[in-house]
Amino acid sequence: MTHPFHPLHGREFDLVEIVAASGIRRVFYADDGGTLRTIRQAFTSLALVDPFARVAAGRSAFRVQDLLELAAFLDSLDGDDGTAPEGEGGARSVKGILRDV
Repeated sequence: MTHPFHPLHGREFDLVEIVAASGIRRVFYADDGGTLRTIRQAFTSLALVDPFARVAAGRSAFRVQDLLELAAFLDSLDGDDGTAPEGEGGARSVKGILRDV
């Protein structure tokens, strides 16, 4: 079990079967008493690696400072009041969005 908050974290069990139902993959294993148990595959060392996480490998294409400068630049094109130009269906500017974060 690899999920840090699971009570069996760090324990190892023999795999019986992996079953997918309703889009969730579950691992079946036998506990110490021989009872068949199940847990989400994502909580085990058998979890599938997220494709984005695998490709990104901990890297980011942009620095935070660069993104803040881009947001400021986009707002300068759009006006400085946090509203979108007419005809945009009420879309908000980047500055207006960042204010909510």
